[in-house]
Amino acid sequence: MSDARAFREVTRLRDGTPVTIRAVRADDRERVARAFAALDRDTVYTRFFAYRKALDEAELARLAAMDFVGEAMLVATVGAGDDETIVAGARYVVDPTGDARTAEIAFTVEEDFQGRGLAGRMLDRLAALARTNGIARLEAIVLDTNRPMLRVFERSGLPAKTSRRDGDVVVTLDLGAAGGRDGGPAREP
Repeated sequence: MSDARAFREVTRLRDGTPVTIRAVRADDRERVARAFAALDRDTVYTRFFAYRKALDEAELARLAAMDFVGEAMLVATVGAGDDETIVAGARYVVDPTGDARTAEIAFTVEEDFQGRGLAGRMLDRLAALARTNGIARLEAIVLDTNRPMLRVFERSGLPAKTSRRDGDVVVTLDLGAAGGRDGGPAREP
């Protein structure tokens, strides 16, 4: 497989809006910070389970250190060049002290792009990358009230198990079985 850091795909959302899904780059630092600052307070809470105004320095520094094996992040953008704007992010991280075949995943989608199929497309691409890197399971901790994200996982075509932890829903997706929305394997990024 080619280097996942070079992954880039132009796609269209359900309503026809073109977006680019690509690997995050070190030069995305300011774009990521701006995208986060533009999020509604409730969107931040559904992703981080807390209200925050900005990402901290360590979180932004991780963008440049990402190896795209044990940690990977894809972003969705609109526009190009100086006008390129990040509208979503999807990330997986393998816990170095845990099972190397399981990674935690998380998504953030800007409010104007929610409900348009973007999170599902990003999940497909992230699952393919994780599978390529030997990851067998993706685990997401989701607020019980975040029904739209729970539906993304239900519709993913991947075998899923749910449980509860501290009042939140834990979704575990099995990457070893056939997956992807079309019933076949998710596409390789």
